[in-house]
Amino acid sequence: MKKIKLPLTEEAISDLKAGESVLLSGTILTGRDCAHKRICEFLDNGTELPFSLRGETIYYAGPCPAPAGKACGSCGPTTSARMDAFAPRLLELGLKGMIGKGERSEDVCNSIVKNHAVYFAAIGGAGALYGNAIKKSELVAFPDLLSEAVYRFEIEEFPCIVAIDCRGNNIYKL
Repeated sequence: MKKIKLPLTEEAISDLKAGESVLLSGTILTGRDCAHKRICEFLDNGTELPFSLRGETIYYAGPCPAPAGKACGSCGPTTSARMDAFAPRLLELGLKGMIGKGERSEDVCNSIVKNHAVYFAAIGGAGALYGNAIKKSELVAFPDLLSEAVYRFEIEEFPCIVAIDCRGNNIYKL
């Protein structure tokens, strides 16, 4: 299993191949459809985002409240297709990685290649496992969205599969 340090570098992205199992460590942002919609509203209105997307990886998840002694509760992936309308725009802004579950649209796949990015598949139903890999959690933006707000997580050995690599190889199309 390949260990990857986040944020992603161009070299790390180039070395990833669809189908590889990886363990991610470093920092990621969270964001689901409500956060993505809000991000695009900010952009449409010319309002500066309260965080940068450049070089970031977004985990499509809404964390459960943290139990005593933990940084986060259960935090499983949501269906990535719900972010497909927004993903190409975020990739154009420098987003380099996405983590979620399920297939992506052709537009997203093309944008991954165009922007030299990567899509990681997380395992549905493994929210407790992913929650345990989260070592620190910080609210970054949109607190009114509650669990769908944007958080920054520090993760350690967060298991994923490279689902779509920067060359367009796609485990869902093999």
